[in-house]
Amino acid sequence: MEPTAVGHDAIDHDKSSVHHWRVSQLRRLGMPGPLAEIYADRIDWHQIARLVQHGCPLRLALRIVS
Repeated sequence: MEPTAVGHDAIDHDKSSVHHWRVSQLRRLGMPGPLAEIYADRIDWHQIARLVQHGCPLRLALRIVS
């Protein structure tokens, strides 16, 4: 009988899913893919989104938040 995936394996899968979702949100805001991959786990995309939605250029929003 094969053991079910628990602990570390399950957590890695969840982290990966969240990372990819964050990348997609940042790309939706206009961030290039490579930058979105780098910043996905380092910044709060909600803060970037608020700034961009209020007219702040993406590059400036990224500097403000990071």
